[in-house]
Amino acid sequence: MAYDWQFFPLTSSTDRIKRIGDQRDLASSRLSPTLRNVPEPLRSRDSRTPRPFYPFSPSKPPSTDPDPTISNSRSPHPLRFPPINLSPAAAHAAARSMAAAADEAKAKGNAAFSAGRFSEAAEHFTSAIALAPDNHVLYSNRSAAYASLGRYPDSLADAEKTVALAPGWAKGYSRLGAARLGLGDAAGAVAAYEKGLALEPSNQALKDGLAQAQARARQPRRPASSSGADAIAKVFQGPELWSRIAADPTTRGYLDQPDFTQMLRDVQRNPSSLNNYLSDPRMVQVLSLMLNLRMQNHDAPQPPPPQQQQNQPETKAREPEPEPEPEPELEPMEVTEEEKERKERKAAAQKEKEAGNAAYKKKDFETAIQHYTKAMELDDEDVSYLTNRAAVYLEMGKYDECIKDCDKAVERGRELHADFKMISRALTRKGTALAKLAKCSKDYDVAIETYQKALTEHRNPDTLKKLNDAERAKKELEQQEYYDPKIADEEREKGNEFFKQQRYPEAVKHYTEALRRNPKDPRVYSNRAACYTKLGAMPEGLKDAEKCIELDPTFSKGYTRKGAIQFFMKEYDKALETYQAGLKHDPNNQELLDGVRRCVQQINKASRGELSQEELQERQNKAMQDPEIQNILKDPIMQQVLTDFQENPKAAQAHLKNPGVMQKIQKLVSAGIVQMK
Repeated sequence: MAYDWQFFPLTSSTDRIKRIGDQRDLASSRLSPTLRNVPEPLRSRDSRTPRPFYPFSPSKPPSTDPDPTISNSRSPHPLRFPPINLSPAAAHAAARSMAAAADEAKAKGNAAFSAGRFSEAAEHFTSAIALAPDNHVLYSNRSAAYASLGRYPDSLADAEKTVALAPGWAKGYSRLGAARLGLGDAAGAVAAYEKGLALEPSNQALKDGLAQAQARARQPRRPASSSGADAIAKVFQGPELWSRIAADPTTRGYLDQPDFTQMLRDVQRNPSSLNNYLSDPRMVQVLSLMLNLRMQNHDAPQPPPPQQQQNQPETKAREPEPEPEPEPELEPMEVTEEEKERKERKAAAQKEKEAGNAAYKKKDFETAIQHYTKAMELDDEDVSYLTNRAAVYLEMGKYDECIKDCDKAVERGRELHADFKMISRALTRKGTALAKLAKCSKDYDVAIETYQKALTEHRNPDTLKKLNDAERAKKELEQQEYYDPKIADEEREKGNEFFKQQRYPEAVKHYTEALRRNPKDPRVYSNRAACYTKLGAMPEGLKDAEKCIELDPTFSKGYTRKGAIQFFMKEYDKALETYQAGLKHDPNNQELLDGVRRCVQQINKASRGELSQEELQERQNKAMQDPEIQNILKDPIMQQVLTDFQENPKAAQAHLKNPGVMQKIQKLVSAGIVQMK
């Protein structure tokens, strides 16, 4: 029977909720938590009684007259909803969708159970039960997960639900027997196993369980012990153990560790075995958690300190510990025929992939493609088959097919929530194929964008290198596409005109455009170096002069530009070297000869002491910034040579015969570090 609900404003702790058709009075204690949640601003300043709360119309309270319409259970204001009628086709589609979602959650639970993640498995089975509450297999599987966690009360509840839903299913009684045996009810476990065997006499799991339960029933009960260790171990016997561990965030993760759950079950079976596990910090943490719980709820006495326990003499011999009770064995998860077939198809797909990999290594690309394609037909939930086939197409030069496979891999991978690395790999291969297809600089834009997306998914050094290569190739193509010697000559002439008019910034602009059109013309570098010199931008001018010499070592203008800049910077020794290097290619160049003469004059002035103290100090400070000068002065041999020149004239004469030493001495003299008097 369907009921309509009518809610009224909560004005006091005795307000009531009316249900049309079946009125019930709810105790004020049931309503008090709701009233406590009323926001503070809505409380009266002179009373603790909350004011009425009307979220829809603050100025006018809603009517309290009964209304036979459906009302919003969260609001005091009634809301009318039209009836919803689904067509049979829509209802069938919705049911199929829920069944598929339940199967997916069940499959995840089975996988987690197989991996030993019992807590996660129980969560997945719970999700599946919410979608398919009448599926007895789901309750059976969750019962097994709870039993693996040692949560036998929960396991028993699910086992009883399984039997209630499917009383003729033998495996349900197997779950019921395992849960009862875990709770220590050996007689009840025997009864459950016997009922299951009555339905399926040949079931080996039921036979084994019955034998185990009967053996447990025959064992004598262990007398209670009053030792301190056993008193502590008793905290592990209560049914709240597993729920308490699962509720605490610091211990929740331990339930997914099979070795730890085995420890807990061992302690439950044999409390005296607790001492064997106290060296494990996880057990100590759980013990402190449970002792705290016991002290709060049951006021259990504290065990004596370890020192007191050690000082107390033993009054009687320790009783022999009983054999640990065997843990009830659990049957594996129920696997449908569809799941079995799915696993078989996945295994077959992996074999095809391995065969494709072997063919790829042998450069047998056609065979590799066949194997990867077959693997994709068998299993469409693994995008590695697509990325592998894309790699084959890339090697074969079939770039369009490679790009299509990569796009499919990315799309399918995101649907399956695949690993970011796999999606990044597909995007990287797509970018490589796009770069191979690039014929102009603009074609590289798509490849660069694809590489950047791949790096967003996963930052891989190989992808980063390919991105840098693509950007470099794009820049080179842009220069090639912009190359035009004719326009470059026109821009150079415009720069020359502005240079003659002493409009140096405009001249630099035209020279720069000329270099963009033809970056191999040394004359433009020479002219722009001259402009930079006029503008006082010596570092930029020096860089252009060196580039001019690099492009054409026989072009004397490059040497004159570089020497002039170095002379202006008072680096006379370097300027002298530059002029002399130019004279090797053009011995009669008057501009170079004049540069040599000016440099020699400045160097001689320093060596003869004709410079003022300020000029000499400035030149020496500048020379000391030269790494070559620093290395000469740090050389122990040269330090001895300089000492000999001051103190040992005979040794100095011997040093003068060494060309290497004399070259370094000349360098120091030219820099103003050494003076010849």
